[in-house]
Amino acid sequence: MQQTTNTILMIRPVNFRMNEQTAVNNYFQEDLKLKNAEINAKAQEEFDAFVEKLQAVGINVVVENDDKSLDTPDSIFPNNWVSFHANGDVALYPMFAENRRRERREEVLMRLEEEGFKIENIIDYTSAEDEGFFLEGTGSIVLDRANRKAYCALSPRADEDLFIEFCEDFEYSPVIFTAYQTVEGKRLPIYHTNVMMCIAESFAVICLDAIDDKKERKNVVKHLKQDGKEIISITEAQMHQFAGNMLQLRGKDKRYLIMSASAHSSLTIAQTNAIEKHCEILSSCLETIETCGGGSARCMMAEVFLPKEN
Repeated sequence: MQQTTNTILMIRPVNFRMNEQTAVNNYFQEDLKLKNAEINAKAQEEFDAFVEKLQAVGINVVVENDDKSLDTPDSIFPNNWVSFHANGDVALYPMFAENRRRERREEVLMRLEEEGFKIENIIDYTSAEDEGFFLEGTGSIVLDRANRKAYCALSPRADEDLFIEFCEDFEYSPVIFTAYQTVEGKRLPIYHTNVMMCIAESFAVICLDAIDDKKERKNVVKHLKQDGKEIISITEAQMHQFAGNMLQLRGKDKRYLIMSASAHSSLTIAQTNAIEKHCEILSSCLETIETCGGGSARCMMAEVFLPKEN
C-alpha cells in the first residue's frame, strides 16, 4: 500500500470568500477587508499559480471548476468531503457547515472516471448530518495508508463513533486524541487534524504541543515511532502559519512535501534540513486562501489513489 500518489483532484474556486458558517469553530479564519469579488480573484490567482507549480514537477492535477450556482465559498477544499482509495472505494463525508454540503457533486466523480480512474464502490457517511454528527474527510482523518493507521483529533467536526466506523469499513487502526489551540486565552479544540499533523512515507510533521493530554501525546508518538517515522515537531505558532498542513506527493522522478509559502517561511533551518533529508519542499503563496478560508495547501488537494482502467 502506497502512502503517496502522483494524482490529486483540485477544485478551482468561483465564489471563494470568508465562509461565515465555518468561522464559528475554525479559529484560523480571519476577515479580509476586501470585496468578495476581489477575494475570489486573488484566490483564483493563488490557485492557478499553485497548480502550475505542481504540474511543473510532474504531479498530475485534475482541475475541476466549481459550480457558481451552488454558492460554495469553501469548494477549494475538496479533501473534506471526499477521499479516494486504492481498492476503488470512494468515501463521502458529513460536513459541519450546511453550505459546504453542496460541494459534494456527482460530476466531480464522473470527471475522474473520464480521466480513466475506476470507482468500484461509494461509501456514504453523509446521513450522519441529519443527526448532527460530522467527520470531514482527510481534514479530520490523517491516514498512514502504508501502515493502515488513521489519526484523528476529535472536535465538533470529527465525531469519535463515525471515525471508528470509518476505520472498520476501511480497515484502519484508529489513533484518537484531542488537539487544542489557544484562542483568546482559552484552550479550544483544533477544527481539523490535518492542520496540526502530516504523515509522509518516512517522517511526520506534527505539533505535539497541541496535544494537552500527556497520555494521548505519548500514544501518538509511540505509533509514529513504531512505524519508523522521524518525528519533526513544530510549535503552535508555526502551526498557525499552516506548517502542519502539508502533503507529500510523487512528482515525475522524486517526492515533494507540498506546503504554503507561509508554512515554508515559518520553518527553522533545522526543520527544513530534517524534511529535506527525506524529500524536496515545494511551496506556493496561498495568503488569501489561508486568511479567509482558514485552510492551506493540504486542504486544497484530494489525493487520488483509485485504480486506473486497463
